[in-house]
Amino acid sequence: MERGASPRSVTPGRQRWDVELVRGRPRAAETLAAALGRVPGITDVQANPVTGGVLVRHDARMPATDIGRMVRTAVALVAAGTARAARPGPPRTPAASPPPRTGRGRSARPVLAVGGGIGCAVAVGVALAKGSAPSRQLAAVGAVVAATALVLRRDWRRAVDTSRDAVGPGAGRHPLVEIVGPHRRRLYRAAALSIACQAAEMALGTFLGWTGLVLIKGEAAPLARLGLTAAGAQLCGLAGLVAAACAAVAGLSYASNLQWRRLGQDIEHDWRSRTYRHVQHLAPRHLEGERTSRVAGTLTNDVGQLGAFFAGPANDVLQLATSLLILVPAFLLLAPQIAWIAFLPIPVIAWLSLRHQDKSAAGYARTGERRARLGSQVINSLEAGATVKSFCTEDFEAARIDDLSEAAQASSRHSDRDTTRHAETVRACTTASMAGTLLVGGRAVLGGTLRFEVFSPLIGLPQMLLMRMSRLGGIADQYQRTLACYDRVRRLRALPVETDAGDGTLDLPDVRGEIVLDRVTFAYPGRPAALEDLSLTIPAGRVTALVGATGSGKTSIAKLLMRFQDADSGRVLLDGRDIRDLRRRSLRHAIGFVAQDPFLFDGTIADNIRYGRFDASDEAVVRAAAMAEAHTFVAALPDGYDTLIGERGASLSGGQRQRIALARTILRDSPVVILDEATSAVDNETEAAIQRALRSFAADRTMIVIAHRLSTVRQADRIYVMDKGGIVAEQGTHDELLARHGHYASLWQIQAGALAV
Repeated sequence: MERGASPRSVTPGRQRWDVELVRGRPRAAETLAAALGRVPGITDVQANPVTGGVLVRHDARMPATDIGRMVRTAVALVAAGTARAARPGPPRTPAASPPPRTGRGRSARPVLAVGGGIGCAVAVGVALAKGSAPSRQLAAVGAVVAATALVLRRDWRRAVDTSRDAVGPGAGRHPLVEIVGPHRRRLYRAAALSIACQAAEMALGTFLGWTGLVLIKGEAAPLARLGLTAAGAQLCGLAGLVAAACAAVAGLSYASNLQWRRLGQDIEHDWRSRTYRHVQHLAPRHLEGERTSRVAGTLTNDVGQLGAFFAGPANDVLQLATSLLILVPAFLLLAPQIAWIAFLPIPVIAWLSLRHQDKSAAGYARTGERRARLGSQVINSLEAGATVKSFCTEDFEAARIDDLSEAAQASSRHSDRDTTRHAETVRACTTASMAGTLLVGGRAVLGGTLRFEVFSPLIGLPQMLLMRMSRLGGIADQYQRTLACYDRVRRLRALPVETDAGDGTLDLPDVRGEIVLDRVTFAYPGRPAALEDLSLTIPAGRVTALVGATGSGKTSIAKLLMRFQDADSGRVLLDGRDIRDLRRRSLRHAIGFVAQDPFLFDGTIADNIRYGRFDASDEAVVRAAAMAEAHTFVAALPDGYDTLIGERGASLSGGQRQRIALARTILRDSPVVILDEATSAVDNETEAAIQRALRSFAADRTMIVIAHRLSTVRQADRIYVMDKGGIVAEQGTHDELLARHGHYASLWQIQAGALAV
């Protein structure tokens, strides 16, 4: 078997690998995680034996190639250790050789099942050949029970190991218990109703059996003992009992299904709300490292699966367990002669179902991964519609989606084929059991060892159990899907949220807005330093501009001020206070930020301007829009400020989106405002009007303007010219910088000349 390792995704500080060695091998997964966890620089390793996936978190400054080499080396060492453990010893003479021991790998399970079946057959044969009738019956039933216990014991341990891996090391509770969480009371109510419903169904089957007994023999002994001796009276009584049982089954089934569905809805709502709230508080650097489509899929499809399992399959499991607890004792007490043949398919079906569960885990994980890649590519292609058309690559994108869709389809087809084969095999076992029960039970009745009065009501009851057992394939299917979904949800919830080292707050009216960067060094994971030993001062109540080439660290300064990122060394001060000593919410309330690519929500224009100040009046919204030079085009729209703008403001132009985002920041009225290329998409005339309006808005307010177009910052009180590595090449006013004939003056001449042309 190929035991190599292939990278699935590599981002700074984190890598995901597909390692065939750990799939289906919990011990190998633990060994690999422990080996990598001891490597200096690697902070966390999670190896999942269900999917074969390995997540490695490491110091972002370590080269990705070094981490890859370490992963492959560790996999090779673990594989070599596994091979040595499995290699047989030197040959011995046959007399001295002990019986070979069956390993615990996947290949051992068919041997166990065959061995259990042979043991069962031998025990039954011996019991039928020797001993009294009661001993033969007990031996046969005991053989069935032993085979079932053997299969369940071996495979249930593997299911428990898989569940433990889904929860993570050190967890003491099963994933399903974690999923139910605070909704146990509703779970208990639903379970009680399901048990009562199953008991009513068994009673209904018994009453129908008695009805056939009255029609064939003229009476049913249990009813005769109750005083109903005439056949007509018994039929009337049975009709009433059947009607009552049908009503009870219908009512209890309705109530239990309703409770299970509500439980599923509660679980889905609770997990989605808590997970989404967690995602909203993730540190931006972690959220940016995840695909948006993958996060969205976890919050929708995966969380939905957690609720769907309890809305359906969990109820089926409980009904199956209740049937077993009722029928097995009933047969052992009333008809032990046919108990073994009635329940003989149970160990076979149990082994088939647990084996299918073990085989399907990796397939479903692989299918989920391929579907996630397909969804991500679909979203990317749709969002890049203009780029695709401009490069005439429609056919290329369609072919790429076809390839991804075919890969997902092939994976799904393989999983569906296995599931269908399993379900039909189980169905064949249940129908064969019916024929065997009729044959063995009929011979017992004809031989006088089993009363027809007992056999008639019991004959149809095992089929209710065995038909439910045909659902074991679907239950195992949903169980594996649920564990895989829970694993993805848990990993998303394991991403760290933003934390505050200090608890300082800001009183907005008292914020002057002086900002100091004191010897600040900052680098994005796996990249050279964007800012290196940078020191600069942004005076309070003034307009300060940051200009320079792309990659000179201008936007990085804005991210540090907003604490989207934290400096690796040095300090960022606001009014003399280190911003790391302040609560993030308090800091961000004091700073208004217009990003280079502003985001607008799917809603009305008024809703987008009011975002963050939801109680603002309509008059305040209009004033902010007028100051951002947006009121004129908004008023010209048919629905004005109530105009729906679509996802990301798709119905507006780039300049209109920027003006709406600017109006949103103006309405917020923060003492410090950062404009990161906030007017790059507007024409020169509109920009000039915005600049005039912002002069009054900027009075007694600290404003930081980041721009490539120097006409935007011409009126700034101070201009910092940034160079590669976050170095301040020049500083001064517009006129002072022109007089120096330096880098700024060269840029101004280029842009002014281009404008003149």
